[in-house]
Order: sequence, then structure tokens, then C-alpha cells
Amino acid sequence: MLGGYRIEGRRAAEIAASVERAVGAGELEPGQLLPPMRELAVELGVNPNTVAAAYRTLRERGVIETAGRRGSRVRPRPATTGREHARVLVPEGVRDVADGNPDPALLPSLAKAFAAAGEQGDRDPVLYGDDAVEPELARIARARLDADGVPDGPLAVASGSLDAIERVLVAHLKPGDTVAVEDPGWGSLLDLIPALGLRMVPVGVDDEGPRPDDVRRALDSGVRALIVTDRVQNPTGAVVSATRARALRSVLREHPETLLIEDDHGYGIVDLPLHPLAGVTHSWALVRSVAKAYGPDLRLAVLTGDEVTVDRVRGRQRLGAGWVSRLLQRAVVRLWTDSGHDPTAVAATYGERRDLLLRALAERGVEAHGRSGLNVWIPVPDETGAVAHLMHAGWAVAPGARFRTSSPPGIRITTATLTEEETGPLAAAVARAVGPGPERSHV
Repeated sequence: MLGGYRIEGRRAAEIAASVERAVGAGELEPGQLLPPMRELAVELGVNPNTVAAAYRTLRERGVIETAGRRGSRVRPRPATTGREHARVLVPEGVRDVADGNPDPALLPSLAKAFAAAGEQGDRDPVLYGDDAVEPELARIARARLDADGVPDGPLAVASGSLDAIERVLVAHLKPGDTVAVEDPGWGSLLDLIPALGLRMVPVGVDDEGPRPDDVRRALDSGVRALIVTDRVQNPTGAVVSATRARALRSVLREHPETLLIEDDHGYGIVDLPLHPLAGVTHSWALVRSVAKAYGPDLRLAVLTGDEVTVDRVRGRQRLGAGWVSRLLQRAVVRLWTDSGHDPTAVAATYGERRDLLLRALAERGVEAHGRSGLNVWIPVPDETGAVAHLMHAGWAVAPGARFRTSSPPGIRITTATLTEEETGPLAAAVARAVGPGPERSHV
């Protein structure tokens, strides 16, 4: 059942750690069936309750899943290994269009912003007991949220979008609760949820965002939370339109106890308007990060929401990290107010590069999606074959397995640094890799 690996341990924590180490090392593979609890208890010479406690710990950590009489098995994508196990290794000479990174040439210089923030810190040092949120950051962020129609609410600052989303989930949910997530969706989020001991219900996505009928089915089934990417959806580039937002608000009004989390991580690189859903449910949060516009190493996201949610996040944060560095917050303020950096021009550049590839693919009869952001999503009949074919042709693309739970296969191409000269050859290679379909023209 386990090949050559032998689970060890006398205590529940030791047994769980033994399984977790094996999963992380690849000795226990995704989908592998674990021994029945009583059988393993006999083998280890322990009480069956000890094994049951170990398996429960592994479920809560997102390492294994249990399907009643069918037993327990390693999750298809265990939290121990993460979706990065599906990352493509890019050989020398192969063009990497898989990484999802912004174009370094479009990121502003950080030197002046941090120098100014440091000088401010010398004049006005931050001490224990000071506010966790830089006042000027709060003022600018609140004004911009107001301009986008986001309901009024207190602010918190977290170390990036994923940190903020995790804090909101933990503030409201407990292990075993169910969360509705976009499918395909952000791979890191799809890893985080089972790692918190939460269960996922997939919700389909089209170019206008989550499908209302799928959201309704999920909420009717009893899910406790819904996570929506308003713009720059990863990997599809979907944007919640005004029409879709009205439809989703209508669904949410029927379930006011749902925790709603909106992710606007593409703020600063998108030229399409925000249509927030916030304010329909009692508990809500909207998150904006600076990673895409100013660089992934700037681990900062602004979070707003209802008073209870933000108060819980702040309270738990005080007991752990305390606060996100005010030096970092002051640097972001400088970047936000830097007249030499034009977010509109940056968004337009990313849009031009993305649209060039979309047009080239359309000319070759290839279906592709990417209304916003840095990526293009291409449905494919054979994901593994398409990735391998493109690698052989000199292009490294991201396999859709990193972003899917139950949706059909696909590949993601990052267009952030794609040049006009590269677009045609890449589109031609994709067309050859995908192959002619019933509705595709022949090239």
C-alpha cells in the first residue's frame, strides 16, 4: 500500500510527523492510500485512538483526506508539498513565460522611496504602542477605496494578499468549514485553504468572474465563505463586470451570513473599473496588495471590511507579528504619491502585450482568455502534452494543474515581458501544441 515507506511513531504527533515528512519528501505520493487506522495501530503497537488523532491532525493540516469507508489517502495536492511541485523547470535556451511575475522594467525605483521613509523614521521613529497603520497610508487608501465604491470600514495592513486572506478566514472559520473558491483560481490560495483545515467547493469562472449559478449552488450547500477576485483573476484574467456584480450581489443577499472576501491584488496594473460586492453580507473584507504594481518583495496589502472582521484581524495580529513595518508603509506612501510613476501607462503596456497574444491566438483559431492582468489562460485537451510540446518548441508555460481543482485542463502564459517579435512564434507554437479542434481553423 505504501511501497517501501514505513510509518513510524508512538504518539499521535509522531505518527502525523512521519506521514508529513514522507509526503514532503515525495516518498508518499498524492493520492496514495494510507493504512486503515486499526491496521496501522496494530502495526505500531498503539491504541487506535492514537492513530485516529494523527489522521485528524493530518486532515486539518491539509495533508490527507478521508472518504468514509474508502479510507484515507494523501491529498491530490497536499499542503505539505504545495502546488509548486507542478512548476516547470526551465532549461537553458527556453523562454520562460510561466512565472507570473511583473516586468521589472515597469516597476518603479525603490531607492528614493525607502530613503525618504528612512529619513522620516529618523525624525519620527515608530515605537511600541504606536498605531499599527501609517496615518497617511490609511488616508490615501481610504480615499481610493471610496472612489471605487467600496463601503466605509476600518483599515488594517497585512504582509501581502495571502496573509490578509488567511487572517480573515481564521478570524471567522474553524477547521472543517467550507469555502467557495474560483476554479481555476490562484494556486497559493488553493493550497492555503486545506492547510487551514478548511474544505473547498469549486465555483466556475468565465471572463466576467464567478458564475452566479455556481455561487448560488455553493451557498445553498452551506459554505461559510466565498472568495472572489474582482480583477486580474489568476490565471484567467477575469474581471467582475457591472452586470455580473449585480447578479452576485443578488445571490449574496439570500445568504447574508456568508463571509465575503474580495481580492483586488491587481490594483495599480489594471485599467478596468472595480465593481465591489462588499456590503451585502454581514461579514466582508476587501484586500489590495502592492506586489504587482511595485514588486513582489513589497509584502504589503491594505485590508478593509466590517468592524468585527477588521477588529479580529488587528487583535490577532497584535499577538503575533504586531504590525507590518511602518518603514515599509511609509515607503509605499512615497510610491503612491510619486509623480514619476504612472499606473495608467503601466496598465496600458501590460494590456497591449496581453492583447497582442490574444489576437495572434485568435487568428490561429485558439481559444484564450485574458481580460486583464499579466496572464493568458488557454484551455487545452491534453495539459501534459501541451506543456511538453511547447517546452520542446522553446517555450516554458505553466501547467493548469497548479490552478485547478475540478475544471478542465489548461495552460497559463505570462505576457508581462512578452515582446511583439515573440508573440507570433509563441502563438504558432501554441496552435501546434493544442492541435486542431472541431471549431478551430487550420493554420
